[in-house]
Amino acid sequence: MHDLFESASALIDDVVTLRRQLHEHPELGLDNPRTQQRILDALEGLPLDIRTGSGLTSVVADLEGAFDGPTVLLRADTDALPMPEESGEPFCSQIEGRAHACGHDAHTAMLVGAAKLLVDRRSDLHGRVRFMFQPGEEGGGGAGVMVDEGVLDGVDRAFAIHITPNLPVGWAACRAGPLMASTDGMHVTVRGRGGHASMPHFCTDPVPAMAAMITAIQTAVTREIDAFDPALVTVAHVEAGTTVNVIPETAFFEGTIRCVSEKTRRRIREAVERVCTQIAAAHGCSAEVDLVEGYPVTVNDAGEAARFAAVCEATLGEKSHLTLPSPVMGGEDFSMLLQRVPGAMALLGVCPADIADSREAPPCHSNRMRLDEAGLRHGIALHAAMALDR
Repeated sequence: MHDLFESASALIDDVVTLRRQLHEHPELGLDNPRTQQRILDALEGLPLDIRTGSGLTSVVADLEGAFDGPTVLLRADTDALPMPEESGEPFCSQIEGRAHACGHDAHTAMLVGAAKLLVDRRSDLHGRVRFMFQPGEEGGGGAGVMVDEGVLDGVDRAFAIHITPNLPVGWAACRAGPLMASTDGMHVTVRGRGGHASMPHFCTDPVPAMAAMITAIQTAVTREIDAFDPALVTVAHVEAGTTVNVIPETAFFEGTIRCVSEKTRRRIREAVERVCTQIAAAHGCSAEVDLVEGYPVTVNDAGEAARFAAVCEATLGEKSHLTLPSPVMGGEDFSMLLQRVPGAMALLGVCPADIADSREAPPCHSNRMRLDEAGLRHGIALHAAMALDR
């Protein structure tokens, strides 16, 4: 299948143009109408059965092969992040406070390229390819909405690519089993009794209680959780008080809980709730603990991960595939598809050409994230190869 890469290279100019158009006009959440129209325009004229979503601005397109066979779903996410961009690229976001800093613009453009490539290879295709363009990955749960709208009906296996600037161009990485973590939210309000900062004995100060909780949660992770089945708790937002001489009535903190097994996920949620409520009581306060269930663990099917390893080396050459030694603690709502059908997600190297060590590249979700668009050729080819592989 090595000639797929040559075919993908012939499409790269159009793919890069589409990626930059999307990059300049990022959209958030489940409502990506401009992006949806760009996708529809790019697919116009191709022999695809195209439909759009009702609960979100998705696009689903089916390509029928020349022969009977399985239905393979290829997925790209389309939404951006609510954050600034300071990448210095000439095609930076034109919308303040929004940025394609996670590469979904590249995912979308690569999948459009793969659709065009597979249309040209239709005579070699056994079965059906379903191209899934999904908004709302960054917290919107768009995959779940699309599942409810029938995107998996008749699907036999699923595949997705996520770019990473922290791998060199020409490399792709995957692993069987857990690839990415679950993504639960943690929101804790500590309630005491406010008053004058000079008279704490007339008050019940929630701030020391909150500080003790934050420290104790980290201790619970290291003391209660198996180091070989890890959990990660990050407190990312703390808020209390309004000025220097007032003890506040409440204090608030929130963050994220990441796990790579459902067993540890349940256990750390129980530990967070217990630690917070009991420390609050010890300080004479109360605690309201709101644990919001996020995306499940992204678990790659062993057979599909092995398929990807073989396809990668057949398409891109020897030493193009890296087996990750451990999961990545980021999260993905592609996990919702992998709970229902066998499939795999892989990471694609797009380290910028001017950065010698990919470990030094600004990662996804950085305001300075950049990527080498030459790497998109590899993604187009890998999408197509996973659909053609029998």
